[in-house]
Amino acid sequence: MPRPGRSPEVAASVVLAGTRRSLALAHLPRGDAPRESGGPTDPGGPVRISDFPVPDTLAARGALALAEQYQSPAITAHALRSWLWAEAFAVVDGIRNLDRELLYVAAVLHDIGAVGEFDNHRLSYEHAGGHVGVALTAGAGWEQSRRERVLEVIVRHNWPSVDSTMDAEGYLLEIATGLDISGARPDALPEDFRREVLAAHPRGALAAEFGACVVD
Repeated sequence: MPRPGRSPEVAASVVLAGTRRSLALAHLPRGDAPRESGGPTDPGGPVRISDFPVPDTLAARGALALAEQYQSPAITAHALRSWLWAEAFAVVDGIRNLDRELLYVAAVLHDIGAVGEFDNHRLSYEHAGGHVGVALTAGAGWEQSRRERVLEVIVRHNWPSVDSTMDAEGYLLEIATGLDISGARPDALPEDFRREVLAAHPRGALAAEFGACVVD
């Protein structure tokens, strides 16, 4: 329960700050994953949502189906914005060699461990959500090392920072969620793109809903 006089949003920020500090020393195994290029052909040109097609795969469709079934519309919109921010940061930061399906699945599911059905009294919500991703991708036929990467990327989205040379997808999801929750690096992405993403996936009641989930 939040302290008297403390809003759920502020309480959640305190919880998340502690979680980020505690995860800074975490180590998870890194498996090999297929790398794919993508995004705008001209990194210096305009960025649009249409530059980033949703992966047409069983795992990607399953991740979105789980998100839409179990998460609120506001939290799912946050997940989709985070994916688009991550893809755009890859363009801005010159990261072209990505496992784009992995990035999408991890982004869409990165907060699913905070909903009641997947809450885990023994694990943090990001670890719980990461294991949902492992189960989903096992059903989609991913090999073990790549399934473990889903867990790794979801957990690392709560790290204070991620080295892009060590984990490009984890780095992108960490800075993308940092933008969407904390407003980090807002001017790094083109304003027209930010407006397009927010129009397609409005914030709604994210602050109150996410804060309540994390505090609970």
